[in-house]
Amino acid sequence: MRPLWLLALPVLWGLVYWLARRRREDSAWSGFIDPELLATLRLDEDRIIGIRPWPLLALVWSIAAIALAGPSWERDQAPAFRASAAWVFVLDLSPSMTLTDVAPDRVTRARYALDDLLNAAHDARVGLVVFSDEPYTVTPLTQDIATVKALLPPLKPDIMPSPGDNLAPALKQAAKLLQRGGAKDQQIVVLTDGFDDPAAALSAAAGIRAKHISLSIVGVGTTGGAPQPSAGGGFVQDKRGRAILARLDRSRLQQLAETGGGRYVDIAQLPALLASMESTSDTPNGAQAVQGVQVAQWRDAGIWLLPVLLILGAFLARRDWL
Repeated sequence: MRPLWLLALPVLWGLVYWLARRRREDSAWSGFIDPELLATLRLDEDRIIGIRPWPLLALVWSIAAIALAGPSWERDQAPAFRASAAWVFVLDLSPSMTLTDVAPDRVTRARYALDDLLNAAHDARVGLVVFSDEPYTVTPLTQDIATVKALLPPLKPDIMPSPGDNLAPALKQAAKLLQRGGAKDQQIVVLTDGFDDPAAALSAAAGIRAKHISLSIVGVGTTGGAPQPSAGGGFVQDKRGRAILARLDRSRLQQLAETGGGRYVDIAQLPALLASMESTSDTPNGAQAVQGVQVAQWRDAGIWLLPVLLILGAFLARRDWL
């Protein structure tokens, strides 16, 4: 399991060989006394040839390195768990999302933000709902992030059957997707520049919060706004013939987020929302077991070599070997 420890074996063997050469018989005096005289001066007990410690020392160090390397020949089967987080993204595809007060336009910036949100999802299940006058489910809850991201480029206001800007039905649709998923950490994130049904949207946000679902809003656009295009070409005008500016109503969006128990951020502040969502989804509480899926992990058997090391190490404690 940790094979790099095996690289220590040649080093340990070389160290044993070096120690053996330094401690070989007569090594202390052979450089100063002639061999014939040294043999006469040695005591009888020094002449006894016994088993030297070096092979045993090499064996002990080898077993220790193998134990640290983590030998394994069995696997443990453990249930697989997935994060309990579920996020549903709601994208505004009303005509005002084509305005260019943010480059290149509002809907493109919203898709970029969605891509960042999907990258932060990790193990969370995600769903996607778009709306104009009515909501449409693009994807139900899924862990296939790549497929959801592949569906983002075609999402533009001109693909919607009819224009409109009714957020409340989309919020209810997103809440239904989450209720079917059964996750504990449930969040709805709306990317919008505004909506035409404030009373109904606030009521839907309160209902979402009552279901323990967090509702966050990402505002797309600027408070300065841009001229709103009309269906027949040109721009929508007031009674005086002046172009009506579609502005980002930040206060209304903040009120909606507070009612839904979440937070409001401008699209430029998206990293702050991402950090908050990631910290919530990374908590281990409430993780759910995946039915029919198990994870195999190798069992570290190095611990069974410890008794052998203790027994062999005891023989190295002989006083005349030290």
